[in-house]
Parts: sequence; C-alpha cells; structure tokens
Amino acid sequence: MIPPAFDYTRPATVDEAVRALAEAGEDGKVLAGGQSLLPLLRLRLAFPELVVDVGRIPELRGVREDGDTLVIGAMTTHHDVIHDPLVRRHAGLLASATATVADPAVRHRGTLGGSLSHSDPAADLPAVVLALNGEMVAQGPGGRRTIPARDFFVDYLQSALAPDELLVEVRVPKADGWGFHYEKFHRVAQAYAIVGVAALVRRDDGHIAEARVGLTNMGSTPLRASAAEEALSGAGDAQAVARAVESAAEGTRPSQDMSASPEYREHLARVLTGRAVLVAAGMG
Repeated sequence: MIPPAFDYTRPATVDEAVRALAEAGEDGKVLAGGQSLLPLLRLRLAFPELVVDVGRIPELRGVREDGDTLVIGAMTTHHDVIHDPLVRRHAGLLASATATVADPAVRHRGTLGGSLSHSDPAADLPAVVLALNGEMVAQGPGGRRTIPARDFFVDYLQSALAPDELLVEVRVPKADGWGFHYEKFHRVAQAYAIVGVAALVRRDDGHIAEARVGLTNMGSTPLRASAAEEALSGAGDAQAVARAVESAAEGTRPSQDMSASPEYREHLARVLTGRAVLVAAGMG
C-alpha cells in the first residue's frame, strides 16, 4: 500500500530535531530505524504531516560507561547492542534478548530507542529494559529529563514522551554478578512473542537473594511479575522456584487475539518464568 503524503526533514543535530518536532507538534513523527514506523505508514495507520529522520545524528549512537551505568545512544542498532563489549559484559540480558529480535535484516536497521519509543508490549526489549531498571533520557525544548522505565510505558503503543521530545539515550545499571536469561514463545521464527520473560537473578549462598522478572505481551505495557519476584526470594532449588512462579501472572492483563487466549498467556507466563529463572539462577 502507498503511504500518505508527508513532509520530510533530516536534521544533523539533536537540537535541530527537537525544533522540528516542536514546530510539527502532534503532526510529527520520528523516523529512527524505520522498522515500526514504515509499516504503519504503508498500512495507513499513521498520518504524520512531518517525518523527522534522526538517522544521521552521530551523537545518538554508541555505548559508554558512566560509573555503574551503561549509557546507550537511542539510535544504536540492535546489531551493535548485541556485539558491543560493554553491553555483553555488564548487561548481558540486553545483548542476549536483542539477539532474538526478528531477523538479521531488522537487527541491522532497527534501533534500541526506536523499539522502546514505539512501546509495543509484544516487543522484546521494553520488558528487558524494565527488568534491568533502566531509564530513558528525553530531550525537548525545555532541556533533558530522565524517565524511569516503570513510568515510560504508558499504554499500548504509547510512551511518556511528549510530541516535542526525542529519546536520546537509554541508561542501564550494570548487572555484574547477576545471572540472566530471556525466554519467549512464538508461533514461528521471527514472529512477535506470544509471551516473553526477561529474568535477572542474584544468588547468595546457593539461594536466590533477589530476582527481577519482566513480562512481554502480558498487558497493554510491559510488566514486572512482582508477586513472583517476591516469592522467589530465598528459593534454593527447582521445586521452590516452581512454587514461586505460580504467581507470575498475578496482576497481568493479557489480551485475547488470534494467537492466544488470556488463560493460555497466563499459563505461558508461569511456564516461561520458571524456565527463565532456572537458567538465570544456574539451576536449569
């Protein structure tokens, strides 16, 4: 299908991009890797008057350290996230989960910031960044502000970004010493996850001292399995983990569609959380 007509600009700096977005207001859209926006345009599900292409802004790419935090530019591609040595060393969950996104063509074009800004609860990376206690840094006409991941995802395909704000970087605390695993179930290769689970586990004296569990596609936003996280504290074997993850679907709001019923998604959340936690804890 042919997209609707729109104006196009390709700023060279973040400041130029923010000015363009401010002038366009609700009628502007950001083009990052294009893996989410272009299909919406072709299906005529989006009708921007202006598309702001931020793909040539060098300051939006790359990974650096800031003390105990990794700072990842919003335009860093999935491919670069996967292979970056800092991400692999200090945020292995993000690297391993990103390697499961779609296919190589998408991973070479798609970006971390684009995926998070799109706020699709079926996408893999929002739940991962939520489990990592990440933060998003947005820049608008009034300067920069930091938004915790728990507040960034507002509703289906809706983030906390204002129309005149641009996501410029993602800040992820280093998870040194934590075990991790991303487990998902999908109908066919490269498809969106019917349910996904991002697990981080810190062990002490053979028992789980702390667990974080992010859920993909279990509501209109990515969610934390808070009840399961609490129940997993102190678990020392597979049987204890199995009991704890029975609460993994508590507080979720899974949808019904052609892929699965809410009840099936709740079942998958429990099963996949058990698998992910066991691997992350070194018990599986």
